[in-house]
Amino acid sequence: MSADLQAAEWAEVAALAAADKKATDIVAFDVSDVLVITDIFVVCTAANHPQLLAVVDEVERRLKSAGAPTPRREGKGEGTWVLLDFIDLVVHVQLPDARTTYDLERLWRDQPQISLPYSVTQV
Repeated sequence: MSADLQAAEWAEVAALAAADKKATDIVAFDVSDVLVITDIFVVCTAANHPQLLAVVDEVERRLKSAGAPTPRREGKGEGTWVLLDFIDLVVHVQLPDARTTYDLERLWRDQPQISLPYSVTQV
């Protein structure tokens, strides 16, 4: 089973929002075949804590405008990794150390990567 079309559209919205706030290394994975709790992971890196919060706020704002449900937010207090759970889409915004430590790309490398707009991948 592949990711829900709505989740794929929201993943693109999230990726563009993150790119607009200068997040880097933005990738998306279709995890629908191995997880029943969500369809897509978007992962990106913010250079510092203020940027991380700006990326999170912009992703939430844009997805709300796109009709996504209000997300459950985890990790804001620690400041190294924020997870936004929109049910069919989960967005991970990480600082560089967390991105390296948890290496989500390695964990999900067997899952299909979702193609993102050129403007996102060239940030």
